[in-house]
Amino acid sequence: MDTLTPARFATCVIVARPPIAAPSAESTLVSKYFDCAHCSREDGETVWELTKTDPFVIELDRRLGTGGVRMPTDPVARREHVREADARATALMQIDAPDVASEDHVVPVADHPAVRVRVFWPWPAANRDEAVEPLPVLVYFFGGSFTMGGIDWAGWDAVYRARAADAGVIVVAGEYALAPEHRFPAQPEQCWAVFEWVHAHVAGLGGDPNRIALGGASAGANLAAAVALMNRDRNNRAVRLQILEVPVLDLTLRHVDPGAISPLLPQRVVRRSGRQVVRDYLGPDPATRRDPYASPLLAADLGGLPQTVIYTAEKDPLRGDGESYARALLDAGVPTTCVRYLGQTHGSGGYRRNTAAADHLHRDVVASLRAMREPAPTYPRAPSITQAARS
Repeated sequence: MDTLTPARFATCVIVARPPIAAPSAESTLVSKYFDCAHCSREDGETVWELTKTDPFVIELDRRLGTGGVRMPTDPVARREHVREADARATALMQIDAPDVASEDHVVPVADHPAVRVRVFWPWPAANRDEAVEPLPVLVYFFGGSFTMGGIDWAGWDAVYRARAADAGVIVVAGEYALAPEHRFPAQPEQCWAVFEWVHAHVAGLGGDPNRIALGGASAGANLAAAVALMNRDRNNRAVRLQILEVPVLDLTLRHVDPGAISPLLPQRVVRRSGRQVVRDYLGPDPATRRDPYASPLLAADLGGLPQTVIYTAEKDPLRGDGESYARALLDAGVPTTCVRYLGQTHGSGGYRRNTAAADHLHRDVVASLRAMREPAPTYPRAPSITQAARS
């Protein structure tokens, strides 16, 4: 349930499974879940019985033709294939992209390629100076298994614009180099540079340096969490909130749960595909998977991080990453809320205006962003459970 747009659902297809060609009757039944584009309504009922996926999601997937699609094996060709699918699906779903002011900048990154950022204000260009006081700022990173996505993609563009307009905040959409052409640590360093650029220019953008949030979805949530750690370890600038949507946070894949899709789906299918994504991003050295800026869930110390909101989806094999991270943050004394959306998939959070759950997710994120307009809440300080255990 990426806050994701159709492309992010397509990304889920890549991350969650290759084309299924299993000989058993059970696996053939499970494959119907991924072939909804060719299903009858009776097949859709079978999908519901096997997966307990939201029937509105099943029906929309069937109409969009997201199932049963064989992706190109070449990563660049696959990227273009999914980008085209994203544009078609965004248009078919009639997802609105509010007319708000935007502006592009280029951010230099030491020892890595420079990246673009696109800044969105809550109003049309003609009303850009409407703010009478500095606005909260959301620094957000797109998802796409580290190999695809971008600030120009239609689905992501609609997300940025809607969140800026509906929450009344400035959204800074950060770009990063895509794997496998570029590998870790280029991406977290680039996202860190974006965050530092925002802090350096926040006044000129009309933002409040004390009301900055970090956010991202899927792979972008991984990078947002990494930036939060990097900020704590390096400059410890003010971060009011981090919002992580269907995050992948442990690239050892220890928390992946293939049974989230269906108990009949062989674990090796999901894990084999996941391992390929990890290799594309991190390279061949297995030790890199345990680097905390690659796998924030594995960081030895999570204390001192900002208040966090995490969204997971019941039918997402990555749900264990987000929920385990929420528990680890709470254990470290970080105020944290985690919400699991029942019946939702890794990408169905992008079905705004088409499913009730996706609309609710959008409203919930907007409410969290709007809350940054108010003074930061003060909670009774919770001791770190891990530290208490050592004492």
